[in-house]
Amino acid sequence: MHRRVFVKSGALSLVTMGLSPSFLRRASFAMSLPRAAKGKVLVCLFQRGAADALNMVVPHGDPHYGRLRPSIAIARPARSAGTSGALDLDGFFGLHPALAPLKPLWDRDLLAPIHAVGSPSSTRSHFDAQDYMESGTPDVKGTRDGWLNRYLATCDTCEAGRAASGSGSSSSGAGTADRGGARAEPFRAVAMTQQTPRILMGPAPAVAMTSIDAFTVRSAGGVAERLEALYRTGSADLVHATGAETFDAVKRLREADPARYAPANGADYPRSEFGQRLRQLAQLIKADVGLEVGFADIGGWDTHVNQGGATGQLANRLTDFGTSIAAFVQDLGDRMEDVLILTMSEFGRMARQNGNGGTDHGHAGAMFAIGGAVRGGRVHGRWPGLAPEQLYEGRDLALTTDFRSVFSEVAAGHLGATHLEALFPGFDGQRSLGLLV
Repeated sequence: MHRRVFVKSGALSLVTMGLSPSFLRRASFAMSLPRAAKGKVLVCLFQRGAADALNMVVPHGDPHYGRLRPSIAIARPARSAGTSGALDLDGFFGLHPALAPLKPLWDRDLLAPIHAVGSPSSTRSHFDAQDYMESGTPDVKGTRDGWLNRYLATCDTCEAGRAASGSGSSSSGAGTADRGGARAEPFRAVAMTQQTPRILMGPAPAVAMTSIDAFTVRSAGGVAERLEALYRTGSADLVHATGAETFDAVKRLREADPARYAPANGADYPRSEFGQRLRQLAQLIKADVGLEVGFADIGGWDTHVNQGGATGQLANRLTDFGTSIAAFVQDLGDRMEDVLILTMSEFGRMARQNGNGGTDHGHAGAMFAIGGAVRGGRVHGRWPGLAPEQLYEGRDLALTTDFRSVFSEVAAGHLGATHLEALFPGFDGQRSLGLLV
């Protein structure tokens, strides 16, 4: 049988969202490079829907906080255990009680909240705000790629130049610390999502999958095995000689054996979709398939109605969020020295609760940076205050840290990027938060 017959008959399908012929062509170059050595990993977690920063990282020391939220404010930290007050961090800020699984990370200096952070754009559109955060270009709708893909692509360009010249140094673009000459592993960037997220769209290889076992070759009557043999013995005219590399990539994922994976150190992931996706990201990291950038998202943060306080709708989302992240950190153990988790949401929520017991779209929000590389045990960013004259447009938490400052610091300090202007074009407001050790 000829290759064209296999493909035209529809007997073969690559079962994963985000895998396309363009990915296969890029994977051909990627798989021709040596296997990547163990290196730094960035895991980005997007809270889609605009998470309420004021009830997530609670400014219980601000006298205006409780007045703005008479029925949904989180109570001040209690003197006795077993109460529903905020979990005190530094005498001014506290965690929502549903984030109790993250408190030990604070105590171990692995957790660094960043408050009053977000986009300088004034938009309150979920779609636009998410697009700006993932593209890294606020108020610019024409950006075609995501900032993390630009990081990956620029490093690939750097590596290609080094390979062509035989030089040990790069001449342009953003680079990472040398990882044995391999930058473009096919699983260097993986999103545990239905489709490739905006942040990873662009020319560099990135894979989106809902689960590891979904990334496989499915066929009837042994067609996949025969097709694999054909690709390994000749030129692949349909997908430009990427067949063998693609099957190798699938084989490497199968070797991870997701069905038999046992989390380490007693980690117990929630059975939620978010928890299981973090479980599989941990598995990919430990399988040493070259993962450098991981991504997952979790929705349900648009709490206009019946948000609740210490219990309720928001608390339920935070329970899944915090428990899943804590399990991920516990599972990875010492490998968290090389892994940095960065959480984000498109914007925060209105400082004053609305008439439906919820909160409307706001402005600044909060992030978490977690890992051995962070300067934990402190809340980063300048607190603007919640007095009426301190609110943005008289209603929202004011912005004091541009999200690009956080992304820049993480890209440079953790991943080793050197030319940040390529990642965040037009941004000249980088300033160090002292986020990393």
